Amino acid sequence: MATCPECDAELEIDDDDVEEMEIGDPWDCEACGSRLRVANLDPLEFESEEDDDEEEGEEESKGEEGDDDEFEDDDEVDDDEDSDDDGNWDE
Repeated sequence: MATCPECDAELEIDDDDVEEMEIGDPWDCEACGSRLRVANLDPLEFESEEDDDEEEGEEESKGEEGDDDEFEDDDEVDDDEDSDDDGNWDE
């Protein structure tokens, strides 16, 4: 029997549901209402979905910082290509 990582309550899961579960599938704890995801199938274990969201948010913010620099460099190159030697823009 699996337990909720948030409240340690035993999760009641039908055998049919267990057979169809895959790692990453969502599940709700009836005791505390936490949103969970299947972390392991044998033995059946769950992890908090909030933990996954926090980790993804951190990765996305790190990736976005690098992307901003890349786009700024591209814009600078494009600006130079669109102007002539006198600094006038090509039409």
